[in-house]
This record gives sequence, structure tokens and C-alpha cells, in this order.
Amino acid sequence: MSSAYTGIKPKLSLSQIINMSVGFFGIQFGWDLQRANMGPIYENLGAKADDIPILFLAAPLTGLLVQPIIGYMSDRTWHPKWGRRRPYFMFGAILSSIALLVMPHSKELWMAAGLLWVLDVCGNIAMEPFRAFVTDKLPDSQVNRGFIMQSFMIGLGGSIASALPWIMKNLLDVRNTAEKGEIPPNVSLSFYIGAFFFLAAVLYTVFTTREYPPSEIPVKDKVKESGKGFGGGVSEIFNALGNMPKRMRIVSLVQFFTWPGLFLMWFYYSTAVAINVFGGKDASDPVYAEGADFGKLTLAYYSIITFLFALILPFIADRLGRKLTHSLCLICGAIGMISVGWVQNKYALFGCMTGVGIAWASILSMPYAMLSGVLPKDKVGIYMGIFNFFIVLPEIIASLGFGWLMKNVLDNSRLLAVQVGGGMMVLAALLCFLLIREPKSEKIDEELTAEMEIAEQRSV
Repeated sequence: MSSAYTGIKPKLSLSQIINMSVGFFGIQFGWDLQRANMGPIYENLGAKADDIPILFLAAPLTGLLVQPIIGYMSDRTWHPKWGRRRPYFMFGAILSSIALLVMPHSKELWMAAGLLWVLDVCGNIAMEPFRAFVTDKLPDSQVNRGFIMQSFMIGLGGSIASALPWIMKNLLDVRNTAEKGEIPPNVSLSFYIGAFFFLAAVLYTVFTTREYPPSEIPVKDKVKESGKGFGGGVSEIFNALGNMPKRMRIVSLVQFFTWPGLFLMWFYYSTAVAINVFGGKDASDPVYAEGADFGKLTLAYYSIITFLFALILPFIADRLGRKLTHSLCLICGAIGMISVGWVQNKYALFGCMTGVGIAWASILSMPYAMLSGVLPKDKVGIYMGIFNFFIVLPEIIASLGFGWLMKNVLDNSRLLAVQVGGGMMVLAALLCFLLIREPKSEKIDEELTAEMEIAEQRSV
């Protein structure tokens, strides 16, 4: 991209939007491999049901620490060849792929948990700048399309990743059982394939997409303005946190109650299907293995629903507005999760996951689209990192506290845990519908513009 860039972002073609989104296919491939498989892996290596939440602490805690720092750093990075965000995509992808290759060799619980920490740190480094990347590259009229294209890629990557163990067993006849303390071969092979797709997809975006150079304040001057060294960066993160635009505070509250439902599903769904629906015992039991693989297959199905629904979501959002669209999609997800507890026929799980897939498509795009236009233009990365606080904080709370609830209140019922998550999503839908104001008039558009200007002034 030429240094003559004037700050006016041109509309991009569909192929350009696809190119800049392919990297998210690989990143989500890695995330969904761990979401679908780490619960069963932990239990195979000796963890109990009430141990699972604390073992998943890596993802939220690393996200809480890494994402705002990476957002701050990427806002202040510029290289004539590599740009602003792409160096972080590439670095995170290389290290994440290495962690995916090593994970199947875990023989002890501590090793698997430690590798998950490494995978989540590096995954967050690769993922965080992608949200700011859309705002950097696209004019406001294409922001919906940009985030929804990411949803499409996320759904496509997630569907393949979640289905891989089932595909390995049923199409390639790779064994899906393992003795206690071992990881089944079909899961191991899935992680190796995931490492390839993670790196290849991110490198595709890095080498096919260019970034616009800074058009206003030179990057080196912005570093000086922010203070000296690490302390200046921390100070700016806390300053931005205290001066969030009103719209961002409300959408963050919706996020805070949305994500616990997803976390509880990812913690327990696959093992719940294996034990409660199929009647299996542990990883050495073929019935359990069949149930766990089937559960992962239905997770793949909800990802397919996500990327198909993402094709029509822009038209629904344009017609109904972002607030109503997101509220209705969250209700669909809540119904799907709550109904899991009443499934008698395994094929009914596909109906449950249809609702979850609809919700997931909206969760991946509408909250970010609702922030469009209210964030200071030169601090999009740091604000996207802060926005992630309200995704990871509820997971940290769940990781630290839900194990006690599982043991003492829910009698270690994995199905009840998934249903509790559905109830949280109902609350999020109500908050979204009741609290968020949409810019339906010039007056509200002016209010949002003024709000962004105030946030910019306070963040200086």
C-alpha cells in the first residue's frame, strides 16, 4: 500500500475481504480443536468433572493479560513491508502451531495444562489484532460485512476442526479409544492437521493483504505521547478502560453474561453427550468414545450453521437492526443449550446445536459491529483488547468458582451445567434488547459522534 494513503478508506472487493479474513479460519481451527477435545483429554489424563473449570483457566487469564497489551502494541507498530497487525498474526501462528504439534504427546495432566497455556497465549497474540484489522481496513459501510466474513471463516474452521476426530474414526478408521493416561490416536492426528491449517491460513492473509500506513500521527510520536516504556502503556490501558464510550459499556455488559454459557458448553458438552446421552464410562469404553466423537460432530454441525447463517445475517441486521438481531440470536442459542438436557435421541442434538450455531454467528459479529463508529480511531486495537476483558472475566469467574458449584450444587451433572449456561444467555439477550440504543435518527447518530469525540479527548 502506497505511503500516499490519505486516510480515506476505499471499499474493498469481496475477494479482498475474503483474503483478509482467511487467517481467522486457521485461528479458529486451533481454538475449536481445544474446545472440543481438551475436556475429554483432561479426563483421560485423570481429571475429575469438578477439576475441569480450573484447568480451562489458561484461555481467559491469558486473554485478560495478553489482548490489551497486544492491542496497545499493534496500535503503535508500523513496518513498511509487514504493516501494523500482520507481524502479530504471524508470530502467534508459528508458536501456536508448535504447541498443537506437541499437545498429543502429553502423558501427564500438568503437561497438557501447561501446553494449553502456551497455546492460549500465542493464540491470543494472533487473534487480538484481527478485530482491529477489520476497522483498520474497511469503511463503515462495509464493517458489518467484514465482521460477518470473519464469522463465516470462524464457522468454517470450527466445523472442520470439531468434526476431525469423528472423520478420523469413521472415514479413515483411526482408533478412537485409549487407555487411561493416553490420548486417542484420532485426536492426536487431528491436532497435527490443526497445526498445519492454523499456520497456513494465517500466512495466506499475511502475504495477500496489505495495510494502510498511519495517516495522522506518526507511530513513533504516538509512543512518545503514551508515556515512557511499559508503564506508559499500562497507564494508557487503564485510562482507556476508565473512559469507555457509553455504547461500549453496555455492549460489554451483554458480553459479560453471554460468554459463560459458551464456556460451560465447551467445558462439559462432549463428555455430557458421552456419559449422559450414550451411557459411556471413560475413554477406554467404546461407547464413551463413540459418544464423545458424536458430541464433537454436533459441535462441528453448529459451526456449519454458523458459517451458513453468516451469509444471511447482514441482510437480517440491515432489516431488523443490530440490537434486535443479536437479542433474537442469543435466545435461539439459549433454547438450544437448555434443550440439551432433555435429549433422548442422539440425533435431536443437531436441533439443539442449530440454535447454538445461530447465536454463535451473531456473537462473533454483532457486538463488534455495534461498537463501530464509537471508538477513537487511533486506539481501536487497545479498545478491542479491553472489550475482551468482558469475555474473559466471566470465564475466569467460572473457572475459579464453577468447580465448587459442580460438586456441591449440581452433583457433577454435566448436562445441568450446560443448561445453566443457557440461562445466562437468556439474561444477556434481555440486557441487549432493553439497554442498547440504536442510531435510528440523525439525533442519535450525532450523540454517538459526540461520544466518540469525548472518548478521544479523555484518552489523550
